[in-house]
Amino acid sequence: MSNGLTKHEKKIAAILASIFSLRMLGLFMIMPVVAIYGQQLTGYSPIWVGIIIGAYGLTQAVLQVPMGLLSDKIGRRPVILIGLSLFAIGSVIAAVSDHVFWVAVGRFLQGTGAIASAVLALAADLTREDQRSKVMAIIGMCIGLSFAAAMVVGPLLANKIGLSGLFGFTAVLAVIGILVVLTLLPDSVTKTSNRDAIPVPGQLKKLIRHPQLRKLNLGVFFLHTQLTCLFVVVPGLLVKAGFQSESHWMLYFPALMLSFIALVPMMMWSMKKNKEVGVFQISIWLMALAMLLIYSFGQNSLGLIIALVVFFAAFNYLEANLPSWVSRLAPAGQKGSAMGAFSSCQFAGAFSGGMLGGALLQQFGQLGVLLGAASLALPWWLLSRTLVLPQKTKPKVLTVLVNNHADAETMAQQLIEISGVEEAVVIVEEQLAYLKILPAQLDEKALAFWQNQHAKQI
Repeated sequence: MSNGLTKHEKKIAAILASIFSLRMLGLFMIMPVVAIYGQQLTGYSPIWVGIIIGAYGLTQAVLQVPMGLLSDKIGRRPVILIGLSLFAIGSVIAAVSDHVFWVAVGRFLQGTGAIASAVLALAADLTREDQRSKVMAIIGMCIGLSFAAAMVVGPLLANKIGLSGLFGFTAVLAVIGILVVLTLLPDSVTKTSNRDAIPVPGQLKKLIRHPQLRKLNLGVFFLHTQLTCLFVVVPGLLVKAGFQSESHWMLYFPALMLSFIALVPMMMWSMKKNKEVGVFQISIWLMALAMLLIYSFGQNSLGLIIALVVFFAAFNYLEANLPSWVSRLAPAGQKGSAMGAFSSCQFAGAFSGGMLGGALLQQFGQLGVLLGAASLALPWWLLSRTLVLPQKTKPKVLTVLVNNHADAETMAQQLIEISGVEEAVVIVEEQLAYLKILPAQLDEKALAFWQNQHAKQI
């Protein structure tokens, strides 16, 4: 079997990444422009701008897990189509509205198209288990690129077609996504639910209380609270500094590119020196520092670019590492549930950031927003001081023939006694064994011998 992606897997990765990216591009494009162009809406106030920016996060947070579970019942493809349709409808409502209330309703409805779990589950269905992480990485990379593209395309398009036109464009993106699903996405039959891809309701409560996962969940909540707070205030600061709205991309683009360049050595050094938690903590304070620098350099373009580079370099480091750390900390067979809780906290942070940023802007002005967002660094840093990351493991799934829970416990015990198997969970109802292994330490001969007796790899 090839160690690389097959032609089919590359096609699946490209299709799913494009579907995800089209939707995320539509969501992100609004963020850098609504604080400026939203002033033309009836009923405008800073608090409404914050709501419009973060509204999608609330419905995303609430529906992330249910939509994933629904895809287990009716199929991945129908759920993705439903989600994209809801996103398109929300975009149209926002596009034809000239009152802040209805634009906010449109944004809330955009968030109901919570297709992340269904897309990732479909990636799990259509790819080999040993290649799945590569497909997920491609999807994640494309989401990051869509954010960068949105920072450039959003201001440029808004200058040409206005806020309503921008919402109309997001509806077009959703329709393109629907056409991609209908014409290019294989009409596969959903497999038995893989617990590393789909959340299991019974596991969520336990995982929410997991002391280390809770730190990461709260961390991504703080991270996206700060991000949405930033976009409540930064567009206005740029206009105040003399930058026309259509030229904002000229600051965002170099700042993002330089931040990506800074990100690579940050990640390589932290992994090589085993300093991931230390760089994580430094990044928290760098984001806070960037908030203060943004206000201090408000009248200087070079200073603003430096401040934005610091912010995005720290943000991208945290955004890239938090999900992978959740995967490392999640118990065997519970990655889907852990990621479901994590994603819900991420989107809840986006909503909270919009609300917090809007309220602070209305009561205390631009400096109040930046100080308020920066102050979140303290509780986040205190939480991170006791963060402990385990050794890097890889997931492995085996089919098993198991009759009852007693046999399942015996099998799990046998598996964890094999060198290199860190965790093992055997599920009777699914006839599957979920493992977390240390590849360099794995006794492959012992595992192969056990498989010959009890199971075959899927």
